[in-house]
Amino acid sequence: MTPADELRAAAALLRTLATAATPGPWRQHDTHLDLGGHTATVLSGHQNTTELRAWLPTMSHEPWDETRNVWADASYIALMDPTVGLALGEWLDHAATAHDASVTAAASVWPDPADAAERSAWVARQTELPALAVARALTQEQPS
Repeated sequence: MTPADELRAAAALLRTLATAATPGPWRQHDTHLDLGGHTATVLSGHQNTTELRAWLPTMSHEPWDETRNVWADASYIALMDPTVGLALGEWLDHAATAHDASVTAAASVWPDPADAAERSAWVARQTELPALAVARALTQEQPS
């Protein structure tokens, strides 16, 4: 699989999951459950149209009990709502297109098969490594 293929696969995965998810924005909220204590929740919607998206129980009777870490988790989940997934997918697609352009350019500059190592090295330097790292983390692929 080429780096461009990896980038596009991750972009497609993000788009699939983001479009299937409840539209954002999402937000984190502290909810009190009477006898159940406090819990971190992720909500979507605005004002009276708010809906629960995720519930992260603390089993604690202390609001914002940091020892349970669920508020940080809920904040992160809310931050990464579907609009972020779609934007990340677009970035990965852009990186894939740029990689393909680098391959095409390198082939025209170094067309001789004897220049394959130099051509490959130049393409590798042009590859957007942070985007490729994100793609691999999303698809759980290891570098080849």
